[in-house]
Amino acid sequence: MSAPNARQSQGSSMSVITSRSTNGAGNISAAFLEPEEGMILEVPNLRIFTFAELKAATRNFKPDTVLGEGGFGRVYKGWVDKKTMNPMSSSVGSAMVIAVKKLKPGSSQGLEEWQCEVNFLGRMSHPNLVRLLGYCLEERELLLVYEFMAKGSLENHLFRKGGSVHPISWALRLRIAIGAARGLAFLHSSDKHVIYRDFKSSNILLDTHYHAKISDFGLVRNGPADGDSHVTTRIMGTYGYAAPEYVSTVHVQVTCT
Repeated sequence: MSAPNARQSQGSSMSVITSRSTNGAGNISAAFLEPEEGMILEVPNLRIFTFAELKAATRNFKPDTVLGEGGFGRVYKGWVDKKTMNPMSSSVGSAMVIAVKKLKPGSSQGLEEWQCEVNFLGRMSHPNLVRLLGYCLEERELLLVYEFMAKGSLENHLFRKGGSVHPISWALRLRIAIGAARGLAFLHSSDKHVIYRDFKSSNILLDTHYHAKISDFGLVRNGPADGDSHVTTRIMGTYGYAAPEYVSTVHVQVTCT
């Protein structure tokens, strides 16, 4: 059984950078093509989706497309064209599967975590970080669009959650652990010394080939700067997974993940 969730959100002083084409549809910059490995962009490089586009991509958010649910809302399976990112039917050969996180409207915590995802994950490119493809901000609707991780979370495999989940070998477990560690090391070694704060098996997702990718950047923040050794903040994350020194002192360092 996983540790009880005790997540809290943090405010974000960063604004969401958006762009919109003249016909109202979200546009894709030339830099949308896969950035080089281990790169942090100056600004978020994301597709801006309309609510109608994501509604069509998920078949009107049908119950049978639900991938998961949490306090933030639901995650749906959707389909878009590989090149244009426009919504399409799953039966078409050029369709690409996506995961659409639809946050509960009117939640201040949801808005703060949504901003963190866009402003942090939207600027990062690394093989061991889940790729954020785009977002929707339309009236009270907040949605995030990710690459689809076919094998689900590491937690599901470790605790055999779901009828189709099978045990994974020790060799594969080691490979997954190394992959997740590489993603975390990239965050820690970046210029911003990014502090993740919620490193746990449910936030490590696996693609078709069981490559590990860190997901859920709602609690991320920049690390200490100007020679400081730590940042003082409220305790956030999940009890049982947070670093003991962070819980006891409320001083968070890069090594506190």
